[in-house]
Amino acid sequence: MKKKTNDNLKNKYLLIGLSVFCVLLIVVSFLDGSIFSPVKQASGFLITPVQKGINGFGTWMSGLTDNFDDAQTLREENKELKARVDSLTEENSQLIQDKEELQRLRELYKLDEQYAEYDKVGARIIAKESGNWFQLFTIDKGSDDGIKPDMNVISDGGLVGIVTETGPNWSTVRSIIDDNSNVSAMVSTTSDQCIIAGDLRLIDEGSLNLVKLTDADNKVHVGDKVVTSYISEKFLPGILIGYISELNNDANNLTKSGYITPVVDFRHLQEVLVILELKETVE
Repeated sequence: MKKKTNDNLKNKYLLIGLSVFCVLLIVVSFLDGSIFSPVKQASGFLITPVQKGINGFGTWMSGLTDNFDDAQTLREENKELKARVDSLTEENSQLIQDKEELQRLRELYKLDEQYAEYDKVGARIIAKESGNWFQLFTIDKGSDDGIKPDMNVISDGGLVGIVTETGPNWSTVRSIIDDNSNVSAMVSTTSDQCIIAGDLRLIDEGSLNLVKLTDADNKVHVGDKVVTSYISEKFLPGILIGYISELNNDANNLTKSGYITPVVDFRHLQEVLVILELKETVE
């Protein structure tokens, strides 16, 4: 009991001391400030740097929080911009493809007008033999569209090849660059006859064989246009094949041989026109 009484007394004394101190502070506040000016200056000298330090730390913490918020905002904006760029890139790629397709279709339209005397049907290439060149390929039109074997196929300004097989909705085409292809041709300026023979080794150099040219008057020159001949068994006459790039006399001095540069790009074919007319032949 005595210990508890001592504790109560201590608490009372502490309370009385704090009360007296507060009263003194109140009294001092009403007195002339000049008396306590040194004390205020000393306290200011000690407290001001601490206060500045606390304020600076608070400002730094506030800036750090703002930086975190800004970084999060930038990450979200960057994510949105990246998605937008991906979308625009895809749209741009599609526009480029559409533009290229439109250009190809315009070229086919010009080719269609160039051979307006023939009925034609357009087709897309859906399969090809392995390798870089379109020597044998399949198109998405067939007998249901009026296509028959031996019909001529054109694209890219000139002769591509000939239909060899058909199904209801597909056809196989052998191009003139195939090793088994031989086209009866002639020089458009002189009507001298020749044969254009396919050779996959030569097409790597951009050329086709020209053989058995009958140029008795030496009127055929490099650069002359070569077209399908009117005496061909399967190819319609007057379809452009290419241009003579080299010409030499054969050993018999009766015929000439050389090379032509085909007008068709046999590496990048996509669409073709099939002429819905067979060459008339006499039995």
